[in-house]
Amino acid sequence: MASRVKQRKTSKRRPADSHRSHSRNRYLIPGAVCIVLAVIVWIAFGRALGHGFVNYDDGPYVYDNARVISGLSLANVLWAFTHVHSANWHPLTTISHMLDCQLYGLQPWGHHLSNILLHAVAAVLLFLALCELTASHAVAGIGDAGRGQQSRLQDRGNLWASAFVAALFAVHPLRVESVAWIAERKDVLSGVFLALTLLAYARYARADRFSLFRYGTVLIVFALGLMCKPTLVTLPFVLLLLDYWPLGRIRSSSSAAAPLRGASRRRTTEWLQLVAEKIPLFVLSAASCVATILAQKEAFAPVRAVPLQERFANAVVAYVKYIGQMIYPAHLAVLYPYPEGGPPVWQVIVALLFLVIVSVIFIVWRKTYPFLLIGWLWFLGMLVPMIGIVQVGSQPMADRYTYLPQIGLYILVVWGSAQLVRVWQYKGVALRAAALVILGALITRTYIQSSYWQNSETLWSHTIALTDDNYVAHNNLAQALLENGQPGEAIAHYTKAAEIKPDLAEVQSNLGNALLRGGRLDEAVTHLQRALEIDPAYAEAYHHLGTVLMKKGQTSEAIAYYQKALQLNTSYADAHNDLGVAFLRTGQLEEAIEHYKQAVAIKPDSAEMQYNLGNAVARTGDWAGAIACYQVALHVERDSVKAAKIRNNLGAALEKLGKSDEALEQFNEALQVNGNYPEAHCNVARILARRGRRDEAVAHLEEALRLTPGYEQAKKQLLELGVTEPQ
Repeated sequence: MASRVKQRKTSKRRPADSHRSHSRNRYLIPGAVCIVLAVIVWIAFGRALGHGFVNYDDGPYVYDNARVISGLSLANVLWAFTHVHSANWHPLTTISHMLDCQLYGLQPWGHHLSNILLHAVAAVLLFLALCELTASHAVAGIGDAGRGQQSRLQDRGNLWASAFVAALFAVHPLRVESVAWIAERKDVLSGVFLALTLLAYARYARADRFSLFRYGTVLIVFALGLMCKPTLVTLPFVLLLLDYWPLGRIRSSSSAAAPLRGASRRRTTEWLQLVAEKIPLFVLSAASCVATILAQKEAFAPVRAVPLQERFANAVVAYVKYIGQMIYPAHLAVLYPYPEGGPPVWQVIVALLFLVIVSVIFIVWRKTYPFLLIGWLWFLGMLVPMIGIVQVGSQPMADRYTYLPQIGLYILVVWGSAQLVRVWQYKGVALRAAALVILGALITRTYIQSSYWQNSETLWSHTIALTDDNYVAHNNLAQALLENGQPGEAIAHYTKAAEIKPDLAEVQSNLGNALLRGGRLDEAVTHLQRALEIDPAYAEAYHHLGTVLMKKGQTSEAIAYYQKALQLNTSYADAHNDLGVAFLRTGQLEEAIEHYKQAVAIKPDSAEMQYNLGNAVARTGDWAGAIACYQVALHVERDSVKAAKIRNNLGAALEKLGKSDEALEQFNEALQVNGNYPEAHCNVARILARRGRRDEAVAHLEEALRLTPGYEQAKKQLLELGVTEPQ
């Protein structure tokens, strides 16, 4: 009797222990997966923290955008919601860049860090959403018979499948463009909101009754996602796919007791109900499409030059190329040039046959293997806005376009592989080994691929090595070389770009500017005039022609060209700055100051423009105003030759206000940056002499004369100290 009592007590404890163990595993394993996902993202992309900005949209999105640079404020948030930015209306993306500037200024590492963190969050949320969607109580279509007995095993299998899909999404090399490119913040943000929408929808769809709160959450999160990137317009279509699998909201018609016609009518009714349920989501998508078309109306202009049949042919081939890149992610470039005349006919035929055959096979297998059709349609459907039927820009395809659509292919491959080896004795070991090998290879390739985004020069050099006749790559590489003080190399690449695309005003103008910077003024004029023949309203060409005239000493004529550039583009900061220089040269100080002020209002982070304004203001005797400008300039330029000039002039302004200690500090810091600066040596000597430190003052003056023999200011100060000029 005692034995039976003891046995009964033991049997009561075992279920509790089992429940606690199961509860711990329920959270422990997913938590561990989330940590692993974050770690592999960091391994794959962490090196981007050492990268800089690139000259491919990073300027207008961040470092050349006065609104973004000024950081987060109520006025800037309102501006983000009420203005089109870089031919897009994506206010949340713009606000995220503002927040980065508020936190990190223009330190590139901070902006890269945000991209990496957001991508890691997107991967973790995708894993959680897939787990929620494919939980055993929701899965339909795979072995419905006996599902109750296998629910725990099925849950575990779906968890690991969800984890591997999220891991593929996290570290595939095709993600590099979206993560390592600061301007592509809209991708990683949209990824976060897509995953949140899936998670919210899974919880709404599996509820026993309609929940307005849960449905409202889906709507709100989806709307926020559209404000990150409008390509999420296809997400309601994806949700309909998920209703079929894995949510199983369309009941199976396999029951023999149900009349065929009645079952078909019931399924039609169910589909109509599910479509009606998503009407508010489709309305949001339609509104986003309208906003995008209005924002990108100028970007759509080149569509007229590409026939519809050519765009369709390219779209068909691009679909297959994206699949190939997923399998073999090599030779990836930031920009693939549009093929002249479109792809070869044989490629189009083969690609179309492939897409049709695969689609038919998956439709036939939809009841047995529904995940194949769902993953396939996810991929095909989500790519529609970017596939090129409506062509925006000059690229036929782009790695970043696969950021969210390719999740469908991962679902297809992962669940398909698990089903393929389901009866194999060693399937667990084989799948784990294959997963580790695949992830290891992808992480390595991603780590290498991200290195090409170190700066503009490495990015475009890599692109030129992988593509042919890529005028954009040559143009942008030339721009980077020109900014790095290599006009000769820049001219060579601009010339190549002009050979590939001779009828583009931008390329001709850029080549003219490079020739101007290289001192080849007559050749510069030829190309700048050619740019204006192509596009008489091209403001940059007028600006560069004005600079040519300035170098030739024709200041009055230069002013006319600068003013013409500003008529065409009132926000042209460089033209305002150079017009200020021209007015200053002709003695029109007030006009010069006005244009310098307009220049710094547009580009407040420009050290040169702040320095020029400070110099002009100093001429009016407004030393406090000059000091403010110099201090802003120094915030940008800290340790360069230009910084030495700024510090020298800041010291002079401080000295005028009687702040000799601060002035001496600035003069000395100028010499620390550039010890070969004779004017700074003279300024230091003047203050030292006043303080009775004659020998030190003489040493500085003699150094100034050594650097610039015949320097009159140094001679004069030496004579005042009773020292004969050294021979």
